[in-house]
Amino acid sequence: MALRIRVLLENHKGAGADKSLKARPGLSLLVEDESTSILFDTGPDGSFMQNALAMGIDLSDVSAVVLSHGHYDHCGGVPWLPDNSRIICHPDIARERYAAMTFLGITRKIKKLSCEVDYSRYRMMYTRGPLPIGENFIWSGEIPVVAPEAYGIFGGHDAEPDSILDEGVLIYQSTKGLVIITGCGHRGIANIVRHCQNITGIKRIYALVGGFHLRCASPFTLWRVRRFLQEQKPEKLCGCHCTGAWGRLWLPEITAPATGDVLRF
Repeated sequence: MALRIRVLLENHKGAGADKSLKARPGLSLLVEDESTSILFDTGPDGSFMQNALAMGIDLSDVSAVVLSHGHYDHCGGVPWLPDNSRIICHPDIARERYAAMTFLGITRKIKKLSCEVDYSRYRMMYTRGPLPIGENFIWSGEIPVVAPEAYGIFGGHDAEPDSILDEGVLIYQSTKGLVIITGCGHRGIANIVRHCQNITGIKRIYALVGGFHLRCASPFTLWRVRRFLQEQKPEKLCGCHCTGAWGRLWLPEITAPATGDVLRF
């Protein structure tokens, strides 16, 4: 089977997707090879589970659930997982966090980005560092960033900047190179790729799949990411969710997987 990724939930529906499938702003992928199956993110609600049933997929026996970071559109569907599911994520996954706006030196919360989840029902594996999953997968752990950008604030009264330190990615080591699966890419695509190369010792990037966080990126950021990817020369770029129209326009030979699609590598 090599590597197969089934898009259980994404912002849009694929052109040939069944009418019963639901699209929601968020992401949920079922990632599988011959010996390991991983549910990567759960979207904002139970739609990923409804779509899985409609696609004839049983999620009760996946090897692990991986949560890329603590935003509601990636872990809001956790309550629909079976009790005792094995969940791998960063220790900060449940921290209260908000989108924020600063005006005249005053920071205000404008939208809650975290979600209320009772993680005590599950077999939680919290890790800040890389973690092997099965024979060919690795959870990246924290992704170093030289100058982290704040994407909001944590809950509380001190308006502590939130640079999404809890974000990690899933790495698949194939004979053709690394397949890197991202939730949102908040930590930056270049930082993500370099970290994956460092922890695996593999420089060749075969594919990048997931959200690239370019929806509201500046022209300079888009140019920088494009130049970096041209240097890396991945064979496949599959940008969805928060990649955005500008990201898909600027990046060479990119495809946009959507709800119901099946990707093979």
